Amino acid sequence: MNMKKSVLIAVASLAIGFLSNNAIAQTQQQDTTAKAAPATTQAATAASSGDVVGVLATTTDFAPLALAVKTADLEATLKGPGPFTIFAPNDVAFSKVPKPTMDDLTKDHAKLAKLLKYHVVAGKYTKADIIKALSAGKGKASLKTIDGEVLNLSVNDKSNLQIVDAKGNAAQVISFDTMASNGVVHGLNGVLMPQ
Repeated sequence: MNMKKSVLIAVASLAIGFLSNNAIAQTQQQDTTAKAAPATTQAATAASSGDVVGVLATTTDFAPLALAVKTADLEATLKGPGPFTIFAPNDVAFSKVPKPTMDDLTKDHAKLAKLLKYHVVAGKYTKADIIKALSAGKGKASLKTIDGEVLNLSVNDKSNLQIVDAKGNAAQVISFDTMASNGVVHGLNGVLMPQ
């Protein structure tokens, strides 16, 4: 019973954080709407973010991932209609991968592609969607990657969303809901390793 209570508290904490972020964002949006340019300019700005590949390429935190996507010849796939949810390791996460491992992955494009696809889920899952799935799963949820692998999501003891990879390593989601025309990108502080 105590475990259930802890899980519910963690999911509630994540939801409260999300709701307060939304309230702040709505307040800021209301403030800027009064001063904003015409709607056509706003639509053009929203559309300029492009697909998930474009988002990765234009966000400095994801430069190593964008390069890896290009190296593994996954750009065409990720420019497709999707929708995709990308759990994107940031530059610090890639810097933690041992150099021999990265060198091996860079030389073996099939292995690199498999690793990268392990971070891509078929479907669009925003933070709100993930919270709903965690609530329904009593603090746990599973999502399928585009290769049919399973990512296990849960809330850790510090109320942070984490993903545990096939090797038992956990990475935390550190940023949410960077929207793209064909999906959404969430930032990770670690690189997930498939079997």
